[in-house]
Amino acid sequence: MNSEFLGALEQIAEEKGIEKEVLLETIEAALISAYRRNFGSSQNVAVTIDRENGGIKVFKRREVVAELEAGREQEQVVLNEARRLNPNYQVGDFVEEEVTPREFGRIAAQTAKQVVVQRIREAERGVIFEEFYSREGDIVTGVVNRADGRNVYLELGRAEAILPPLEQMPGEVYRQGERLKAYIVEVRRTTKGPQILVSRTHPGLLKRLFELEVPEIHDGLVEIRGIAREAGFRSKIAVHTSDENIDPVGACVGQKGLRVQAIVRELRGEKIDIVRWDPRPAQYIANALSPAKVISVTVDEEAKIGQVVVPDYQLSLAIGKEGQNARLAAKLTGWKVDIRSESQLLEGNDDS
Repeated sequence: MNSEFLGALEQIAEEKGIEKEVLLETIEAALISAYRRNFGSSQNVAVTIDRENGGIKVFKRREVVAELEAGREQEQVVLNEARRLNPNYQVGDFVEEEVTPREFGRIAAQTAKQVVVQRIREAERGVIFEEFYSREGDIVTGVVNRADGRNVYLELGRAEAILPPLEQMPGEVYRQGERLKAYIVEVRRTTKGPQILVSRTHPGLLKRLFELEVPEIHDGLVEIRGIAREAGFRSKIAVHTSDENIDPVGACVGQKGLRVQAIVRELRGEKIDIVRWDPRPAQYIANALSPAKVISVTVDEEAKIGQVVVPDYQLSLAIGKEGQNARLAAKLTGWKVDIRSESQLLEGNDDS
């Protein structure tokens, strides 16, 4: 090694954001292993790199002791022998004797190159990890790269994200080269670099899509108070505003439905009901059952049950296909929802 190597090391350190001294210390540690591996030495050795000219020296280190211990003759030197080299040595000091092999330069250069490459790779992985770790709970746009088993892999530029089977939308087909948005669920640090897990089913994806599409939500004028989602089929989202001049539902729907339709397209046709949040549980439950019309809601605060009455012709709409509308309304409001038609209510009253 020479001063040119040190200059190159300094440039690499600056470009990759790694401290030069950290690189040098790592190289020194790696050179100790390289020395032992190539020269069959089990001795206690130290390797130093001259910070001015890049010169490398290997030193055998022996501890100064009053009396040698059996089996540690290579690691120790008695005090009177050490004082022949330097009269100032005391027990516990270390005597260093240079043992740099003539051909060690070539081995050192190879080792240094490997260490630098490895540290650069680790640094880049660290930067990528920090970048995406700080974006947990955010949306990324990726390109479908490949499928491995049931996992789908999205290319995110400098990184790759995994879309596991449980986070894939039912019936959704992912084609290579296709662009799509996904929600970052978790970023893990692994020996092979950051592992980024993304989702297409998470309620957070819907929330972030509305934040991106609706300026009033992004600016905090309209607030999302609740989301209930059955990914790929139907979702309900409750919105609220304190500004009397803003219609929160209208803001999310957009002119001629353009805003919500953009989100529906991204979610491959998933139906989205946008309802107004209300602090009154009865009204909130009625709103949540949209698009069904509700006659009345009676709430049991203690049991947290809402008894809902709807017109006969609205019963199937209120319940929804396979109970989906009622199920989502209950999930959105946090209340158990019991739906009956007018005639069912009358029959019940007659029986009583």
